[in-house]
Amino acid sequence: MEEIAPYVFTMMAMLLGFFIYFYAPYWSIQKVPGPPALPLFGHLHLLAKHGTDVFTVLANRYGPVFRFHLGRQPLVIVADPELCKEVGIKKFKSICNRSLPSPISASPLHQKGLFFTRDSRWSAMRNSIISLYQPSHLASLIPTMQAYIDSATKLITANEEEDITFSDLSLKLATNVIGQAAFGVNFGLLRDTIAEEEVSAFMKEHLYSTNSLKMDLSGSFSIILGLIIPILQEPFRQILKRIRGTADWKIEKTNQKLSLRLDKIVAKRAQENERGSKDFLSAILNVSDSDGTLRDLFSQDYISALAYEHLLAGSATTSFTLSSLLYLVSMHADVEKKLIEEIDSFGPLDTTPSANDLQRKFPYLDQVIKETMRFYTVSPLVARETSEQVEVGGYVLPKGTWVWIAIGVLAKDPKHFPDPDVFRPERFDPACDEEKQRHPYAHIPFGIGPRACVGQKFALQEIKLSVINLYRRYIFRHSPKMEYPLEFQYGLVLNFKNGVKLQAIERKT
Repeated sequence: MEEIAPYVFTMMAMLLGFFIYFYAPYWSIQKVPGPPALPLFGHLHLLAKHGTDVFTVLANRYGPVFRFHLGRQPLVIVADPELCKEVGIKKFKSICNRSLPSPISASPLHQKGLFFTRDSRWSAMRNSIISLYQPSHLASLIPTMQAYIDSATKLITANEEEDITFSDLSLKLATNVIGQAAFGVNFGLLRDTIAEEEVSAFMKEHLYSTNSLKMDLSGSFSIILGLIIPILQEPFRQILKRIRGTADWKIEKTNQKLSLRLDKIVAKRAQENERGSKDFLSAILNVSDSDGTLRDLFSQDYISALAYEHLLAGSATTSFTLSSLLYLVSMHADVEKKLIEEIDSFGPLDTTPSANDLQRKFPYLDQVIKETMRFYTVSPLVARETSEQVEVGGYVLPKGTWVWIAIGVLAKDPKHFPDPDVFRPERFDPACDEEKQRHPYAHIPFGIGPRACVGQKFALQEIKLSVINLYRRYIFRHSPKMEYPLEFQYGLVLNFKNGVKLQAIERKT
């Protein structure tokens, strides 16, 4: 018996350690209401069953503040506009950082951009970058955007008799625009004569890297481990990335290729004496060169990460919204008619709207874009993390608590958006009672507070120009191959599972 005792003691100690490790995060926020969680998997089964609609289901059942377990990691979900204001603005100093979900923990390439940088480094980087999005600079980008939109329109003309996977075309368009704006590089993705390997190499790497950032059990093994047993994620990633054929190996190789491409672009631009400041990369390098105190802040790896983050954020999200808009408008003849009338009333086909025109002369287009972003919210959750103990919604949350703002729940809340499953752009008409009575933070597709998307005006300018040019020439209808309802992939941002397939019909003018 005495010989067995040490083994029994060791086993009991391991079980106790296991119990403490898995349930310690729960104990710290146990007073926050939420459904019973499965050991190890938390509420991932609910996410698999309902998709992001699960957060609306839970908000209706447990109220505007509830607990959701992303595997082992508990999240405090906030689904009320006034509480979102509290988290994103009023108590920003206590909830200033973004939490790092397992897909980002598994991808060093994505950790050094503005999105996930933390504390004083984030503040310094943001202050240096924000000037690049001033109105005068955005206005100067219109000719570049227009040129790429014209190229995309010509591809539609060349394929007028065929179905168009518009989500693919819009991604190439958005990638070209942000490539020029971020890197000063023409990726050439909209040329119909470009060699296949020239197009596919970059796009496949970019798409694979983006789509690998999954928040469910369809991710790589190390990402799944990060959800269930975070302490094992990095050791297993280091092993699996060396085993050919594994998802972690593919992700590692893809990110290495992307990093190498980015590093070459950065190094080449850094050596140029007269690089100008028309694109993001040149402007950041100029800031770094002119201020010695910023050289450590903007080291080459951080500059590469920032540039790639702009490519990711400026292509996937813009493409999703533009594709969603055409998909929705093509289903609603009254919206299409009203939108085309506004676009046609602006002027001749060859007249390019100025930045001022885009802001002032297309009010219905503004409403259509807002309603599209409400109907299909590209980023249904906004991640935050407490940097000190703080009270939110009556609950005291300790330092290190993940607090996520459920903007997708707000977007479908009938208290703020009557008939939320109806696509009705007029609900955003400044003159209508619904818009006047709505809480100002009920619709926050770009986030909220200092951590809101710095590129939102850039994205809206590109979307508006694209819609105007597309509907000047075409109307769109769903392809017979188009699925209904749409199916989505759930990652850091929403994506189409099978694409948006449309048919373009040339307008008779």
